[in-house]
Amino acid sequence: MKSTRLTSGVGAAAIALLLAHPAFAQGTAAAVAASPIPKATVDKGDTAWMLVSSLLVLMMAVPGLALFYGGLVRTKNMLSVLTQVLMIVCMVAVMWVTFGYSLAFTGHNAFWGGLSKALLMGVDATNSRAATFSNGVYIPEYAYICFQMTFACITPALFIGSIAERVRFSPLMLFTALWVILVYFPIAHMVWYWGGPDAVAAAALKGAAALDLQNADAGWLFQKGALDFAGGTVVHINAGITGLVMCIMLGKRSGYPREPMPPHSLTMTMIGTSLLWVGWFGFNAGSNLESNGVTAVAFINTFVATAAAGLSWLLVEQVVRGKPSLLGAASGVVAGLVAVTPASGYAGPMGSVVLGLMVSPICFFFVSKVKSYFGYDDSLDVFGVHCIGGVTGAIMTGILDAPYLGGQGIADYAAKPGAMIAGAYHMPAQLWIQCQAVIVTLAWSSIGATLLFLLVDKTWGMRAAIDAEHEGLDIAEHGERAYHH
Repeated sequence: MKSTRLTSGVGAAAIALLLAHPAFAQGTAAAVAASPIPKATVDKGDTAWMLVSSLLVLMMAVPGLALFYGGLVRTKNMLSVLTQVLMIVCMVAVMWVTFGYSLAFTGHNAFWGGLSKALLMGVDATNSRAATFSNGVYIPEYAYICFQMTFACITPALFIGSIAERVRFSPLMLFTALWVILVYFPIAHMVWYWGGPDAVAAAALKGAAALDLQNADAGWLFQKGALDFAGGTVVHINAGITGLVMCIMLGKRSGYPREPMPPHSLTMTMIGTSLLWVGWFGFNAGSNLESNGVTAVAFINTFVATAAAGLSWLLVEQVVRGKPSLLGAASGVVAGLVAVTPASGYAGPMGSVVLGLMVSPICFFFVSKVKSYFGYDDSLDVFGVHCIGGVTGAIMTGILDAPYLGGQGIADYAAKPGAMIAGAYHMPAQLWIQCQAVIVTLAWSSIGATLLFLLVDKTWGMRAAIDAEHEGLDIAEHGERAYHH
């Protein structure tokens, strides 16, 4: 069997994050020798779960996100949103297999990968394996490539909600292609790339120098010990802050906020919300990369945090506005899904309920008060829900992972492969690490988005003409209508 020093990516899972913590990374050869690394195996159940999870995440984008966003815009722009989401998924998928996977998940430096697996060179059906978060347990590399591809596809599709109803299609696609290369791939590499548990244990057997070298091969934020199980930083903060930058630089919709711009079909939005929630189980529980007890932890957390956030948003809305709305319920559900994403494999169920209850009032405040105070036109509240919800979840992960709060704790593959270390959780230190990951993601994404927007806007023009905006982008950009009366 060919040895593949692969990345196990999505989310330093509950039993995963190891060496990024210096205190945990100083294992001895004797300790490792006492816990020999299991023989490498590829389980059909794990493989099946990862393929199903990939399908679920794809369903989140098309049709889930497309219908969720499409229902929230006016009738004349429904088709344009559907087209944008669908084509971003298609374009990024091709970019992923040609060079994106290699840039995100091969070793090169702490900030981005190399091109050693461009065009999927060296990947085959039988010998190529991807590490999970258990010693000796692997999945086919193709399954891992597919799973991570769905994350790359949906992330840029999220930020189009902030500029809906006023952006030109072709310049948006160019911006998205450049953004994926310069923002998404590096952030994914920094947060999720590492050599895997067996590589760490094997390096520890060779001594401290080999272990340090192995640790240094991981992504920069992974080395620091940032916990992000399924994409709080990589997906939601990343896309959310980009959405804020884009909506500010693009400018407000014509008539905003004087003219009412209600959603044209909350029925569509409800369907999209439901598809997102169902698909999110693949997003979060799939991020454990295998099918075991921690997978079930991520599954139940995704369930209850979302339910709690939906309830919380409606309660706040009832108090503030006097009426509970379907739009509010859908917004709360999505806020809960976003917040639990980084914590899903780390927190316990009760911690996830608390997280869900607290995130909706925070997001509600940003959506209803902060946006109106500053006057930016974030059409579908991408910043207020995804970025703010992602920040809340990312920081709270540093609290909820604590074993004494029902969390999963952190494993040390160098000292004792796969074993949990109870009572060794240092919450203040972990919170600071989480804050660093949030700050780095906000900075990298916002600066990158600003530069790329200026480049594309000055050379091609991102904003639709005022006549096209009044006519609707369905006709102006695509020459067809979503509905015929």
